[in-house]
Amino acid sequence: MSLQEQIDLSKLPKHVAIIMDGNGRWAKKRMLPRIVGHNNGVKTVRKIVEFAAKLNIQVLTLYAFSTENWQRPKDEVSGIMTLLKTYLKSELNTLIENQVSLRVSGDISKMSDDIQKELKDAMDKTKDLKGLVLNVALNYGSRQEILMACKSLIDKGIKNPTEKDFEDCLYTRGLPDPDLLIRTSNEKRISNFLLWQIAYTEIYITDVLWPDFNEEEFCKAILDYQKRDRRFGKV
Repeated sequence: MSLQEQIDLSKLPKHVAIIMDGNGRWAKKRMLPRIVGHNNGVKTVRKIVEFAAKLNIQVLTLYAFSTENWQRPKDEVSGIMTLLKTYLKSELNTLIENQVSLRVSGDISKMSDDIQKELKDAMDKTKDLKGLVLNVALNYGSRQEILMACKSLIDKGIKNPTEKDFEDCLYTRGLPDPDLLIRTSNEKRISNFLLWQIAYTEIYITDVLWPDFNEEEFCKAILDYQKRDRRFGKV
């Protein structure tokens, strides 16, 4: 029986978030430029998005570019942005065919006008699709998001906010909190990612580098998740 066949489809995580780590190390191991690792990482994104849609996962959040990533070498940042633009252009029809709705978490106003245009166009053309929600974290930092939400509450004049009031000010408003967080490349930190949203999220860490992550590895993460006893603080 394959790993996919072992998955209990009645106990799927509604929302899977992934910290896609290891592109640079993948390239370094092969004595290749870091951008080659990022390029292969994009190929993995394509596979995992299609597979998550096939499994009927409701939401897939991918940590694609953090607020701290701007500090990387300029040629690497430029290469990543080129890959992002290329992905949006080449994959839009595939997203539509698979009923995938694109969302973005993060401040995209810091990105170039052409990338903002591609993102907004893709979000507009997929907003009414009923399948997987692909939520891409771009120029995203969770501390910044929390500060933004606090300022929004002040602007609204809400003096005694509820959790719902606060969540309505986050980038992820309207989405369920992640049930499962996957981090590749064996790094054991959260890296300023969805700090509010992952309060009760199950965490799965694999030593597989992101370009080598595939459908089988995704199944391993889900099967591990399905073995967990999620009590949410209860007995």
